[in-house]
Amino acid sequence: MQSKLIFWVLTAVFGLFILFLYGPMIAIFILSFQGPTGGMTFPLRGVSLHWFADLFASSRYGDLGGAFTRSMILGLLAMIITVTVSFFAGLGFRRKFRGSGVLFYLAIISLVMPGVLTGLGIGTLFTTLGLQTNWLLSGLGAHLTWTLPFGLLIMFAVLNRFNGSWEEAARDAGATRKQVLSQVTLPILFPGLIAVALFGLTLSYDEFPRSLLTVGTKNTLPLQVASLTANVTTPALYAIGTLTTALSLAVIVVAFAAIALTGRKR
Repeated sequence: MQSKLIFWVLTAVFGLFILFLYGPMIAIFILSFQGPTGGMTFPLRGVSLHWFADLFASSRYGDLGGAFTRSMILGLLAMIITVTVSFFAGLGFRRKFRGSGVLFYLAIISLVMPGVLTGLGIGTLFTTLGLQTNWLLSGLGAHLTWTLPFGLLIMFAVLNRFNGSWEEAARDAGATRKQVLSQVTLPILFPGLIAVALFGLTLSYDEFPRSLLTVGTKNTLPLQVASLTANVTTPALYAIGTLTTALSLAVIVVAFAAIALTGRKR
């Protein structure tokens, strides 16, 4: 009897935790479909796609399309660079070398640095060099200080469980280094690389503090949304959240599909 009571209490606590975690997100999804006369709170006054269309038809939201495009470009570039650097750095760190410990800590130290201070440092560096901050240069560099350490940590964890005997077997069978890398190492590490890619894309896409002082005069999407909260009081803000969340879920679905397809080939 007591064990059943504990079970139901723990179930209720877990249910409340899930509600606390996802309740606000679900409320935003629902309210984004408010009717044309609806507000930012319940109850719903009709159901429509009015506020989604208003995002692209109205000029009161500023350069929302441009901000979204810039965030996507930054996210994709950060993803490509993070995956490439993390993969080869992970392979390089498989063997101990002089200074490897210092290099590792230098690579991940930006994780403990406040994002605003990192952005301030990069902005100050560009100003000192007489350069103008730009979303594609200083902005990308600021985002990489956030995405690269996570990518490295993921690759180190993946390679820690990697069995090098598979590569030795391929070399014994006559495979060249290039063949071992492309046909053995890369396919086995592919799920880990997908994880690195997801982290690189999402962390860059929604990065705010490191973008604040480094992107120059053209906002990324998080900065644009933050500026809208000061003067826009319509469900259009919820529509932005719904669209960006749907995009994130689509990326995750594509990533899992790629992992499943690679698993079948393996």
